Amino acid sequence: MSELKTPHAGDDMAKDDDVVALLMRQHGDIRNLFDEVEASSGEERRDAFHRLVRLLAVHETAEEMVVHPFARKGLSGGEQIVEDRLAEEKAAKETLSALDDLDTNDPKFMPQLLKLRKDVQEHARAEERYEFTHIRRSTDATHLAGMARAVKAAEALAPTRPHPGVETGAKNMALGPVAALMDRTKDAVRKALDKD
Repeated sequence: MSELKTPHAGDDMAKDDDVVALLMRQHGDIRNLFDEVEASSGEERRDAFHRLVRLLAVHETAEEMVVHPFARKGLSGGEQIVEDRLAEEKAAKETLSALDDLDTNDPKFMPQLLKLRKDVQEHARAEERYEFTHIRRSTDATHLAGMARAVKAAEALAPTRPHPGVETGAKNMALGPVAALMDRTKDAVRKALDKD
């Protein structure tokens, strides 16, 4: 995965007018956040992990709503390619959800984080190989820019926590706004409690 900016880092986000470049950069940001979680401890680890959870959640939701529908219709074998990615996403969301319930100091945390990292990296490589490369080849710059705008819009409204079982555009449209509101409320409460 290439660099992925956390949602509050709008400086680079404004420059992303190509969906593949945007998502590849986000893949890198995800890798960097995994590094940060692994290298830190205490409150710094907890903060880095919360940013990782948020980034993974909004990134996957956007891919489910924008990239996968395009791949499903526009790529040869797209249906199976997308089904394979959705299965990977569901498994990662389940692991991420379990991790989100653990304290980052729990002895079970790091082994599960390392498993998640391996799964997320394999998933990202598969997306890059089976979806992103073909998307870039099969559409023009105008469509790539439109898809980038759609990804950013989806990320702005996406849930900030993993919701296993919500891996399709239709489910995200139906459940996403409610889940996003609930997640943002949980985020605000967690942030308020962490300040005490």
